[in-house]
Amino acid sequence: MNKLKGLLLTEGMHGMISQVEGLANALDLDFIHEKIELNNFWKLIPPKITPVKGFVFRNEMSKKFDIVISCGRKSVIPSIYLKKKYKNKIMNIHIQDPKVSLHNFDFIVAPEHDGLEGKNVLKSKGAIHYLKTEELDNNIEYLKPQINKEKIVTLVVGGPNKYYDYNESVIKEIFSKINQNFIVKGYQLIFIPSMRTPQRVINLAKNYFDKEQIIITEVDKKAYLSSLKLCDYIVVTCDSTSMISEAAMTGKPIYVAQMRPARDNYRFKKFFELFKSLNIIKDLEDSIEKWNYDKLNETYKISRYIKEQLKNYDFS
Repeated sequence: MNKLKGLLLTEGMHGMISQVEGLANALDLDFIHEKIELNNFWKLIPPKITPVKGFVFRNEMSKKFDIVISCGRKSVIPSIYLKKKYKNKIMNIHIQDPKVSLHNFDFIVAPEHDGLEGKNVLKSKGAIHYLKTEELDNNIEYLKPQINKEKIVTLVVGGPNKYYDYNESVIKEIFSKINQNFIVKGYQLIFIPSMRTPQRVINLAKNYFDKEQIIITEVDKKAYLSSLKLCDYIVVTCDSTSMISEAAMTGKPIYVAQMRPARDNYRFKKFFELFKSLNIIKDLEDSIEKWNYDKLNETYKISRYIKEQLKNYDFS
């Protein structure tokens, strides 16, 4: 039997790509990515009041797919447009709250902490993602030549958004806690930046930490995977629920480096509350402890349900 074909629609950000690609892989799709580009002022208009018309976006997408998986505000209208055009010849799945009627999609995959309700809503604890245990195992050797201590801490850093501004004093405070809690106690640091990490933060890390620490200076998925496998502890900045969710697949203690929000971060708070109740995360403070929790595999859970529904879906 030939694989179903998937079309993945995102704005090109790591967190979005991780989610759509993770679900596509779990569904065993033969997929392609399409970075959505909206025309003119439609970039500024909420999907709820945007017309479902082809002139809204620049992308040209012919019918060479069976399942559309979209994530992010810009991808909402293109997904609905394709569903209206091809009707039941395709299935469309949107990840995150689309801020429009849920009836526009076959399925919505939304984090539990969003509180989204609907018959077609599939809830996940945290964000689904594209990481697999086998990938961590296969990349463990990548950073091993640079390891010279028995204890390892990985720091995964996001970047500024509308909630967190990443000012230098906040970053230095996080680095100080890493130093006090881990490095002075004999841990070796692996610093992992993301696509959103400003160069100034990477430069600050290079200047702040001594030469024994491993500072990855560019986005490197192999280094990311290797660091998650090698480390004893994971520290993730609070701005990315996606990266925290990815780290939760390891079962290792995760500390969240909190920052003072620039605006109301209600959704983040709900996420942190949920993950604390599951004993997955703790806030990075002035001391560390060891704990365990059940590894999260929400991508598998969601995909297993969709696979069951696909058995009764007619794409003809």
